[in-house]
Amino acid sequence: MAARPQTDATHWDQAYDQGDSTRSWHQDQSMMSLRMLQRAGAAPTESLIDVGGGSAPLVDALLERGFADLTVLDISQIGLNYAQQRLGSAAGQVTWLLADALSWQPERTYRLWHDRAVFHFLTNPADQQRYLDVLATAVEPGGRVVIGAFAPDGPQQCSGLPAARYSPDSLTERLGQGFTALATEREEHHTPSGAVQPFTWLLAQRAATPRPANLGP
Repeated sequence: MAARPQTDATHWDQAYDQGDSTRSWHQDQSMMSLRMLQRAGAAPTESLIDVGGGSAPLVDALLERGFADLTVLDISQIGLNYAQQRLGSAAGQVTWLLADALSWQPERTYRLWHDRAVFHFLTNPADQQRYLDVLATAVEPGGRVVIGAFAPDGPQQCSGLPAARYSPDSLTERLGQGFTALATEREEHHTPSGAVQPFTWLLAQRAATPRPANLGP
C-alpha cells in the first residue's frame, strides 16, 4: 500500500530540503503557541509534547522559560535536524522522536499536547480518528491540549497537500466529548512569501476521570 502523502516522511523531508525559513509554515517566534500555552497555565514543571514540531522555534522559547520535560515529535528527520542544529548543546535537554503521529505508540503520558498544523492535514476521517486515539493515549487525565488548524477561510491546500478547515465549534466537536474547550483564538499567519493563512486555535482540557462505559439499561 502506498504511503499517505500527509504521513509520508519522504514528502516532508523533500519539503524541508527546499529550506526552512522560506517555507509557508515558518515563524521567527511561536507567539500564538506561547499565548495559548500561557492561557493553559502551562508550568515549567509540566511535561509537554510538541507534535509535528519539526524545526519550529517553540522548543527554544520553552527551554528559555525553564521547561525541563520537553518532547518534539516529527515525521521528518530533516525538520528535526534544523531545530537540533539551531539549539546546539541545548538540544540534549529535549527528547526527539522521529515518528508518524498516526502510528506512534506513546510509551508515557504528557500534561500538555501542542500541535500547530498537523491535524488539518488529516482529511480522511479514519486518519483523524487515529490521531485522536493516539492523543487520548498520550494525554494524562486532566491534561491540556492546544491545537492550531486552518480556519474556515484558510487555504484548502498547503505544502502540496489538501487541508481540512475548522471553526472553533467544529474543531471542539471533532476533538470529542472527553475534552472541554477552555479557549479559542483566531490567528492570521503571514507566510514568508506574504500570504495570509487564517488559523483557528483551540485550548481544551481532558476530563480528569475517564467517561464511564455505556453499559446500557
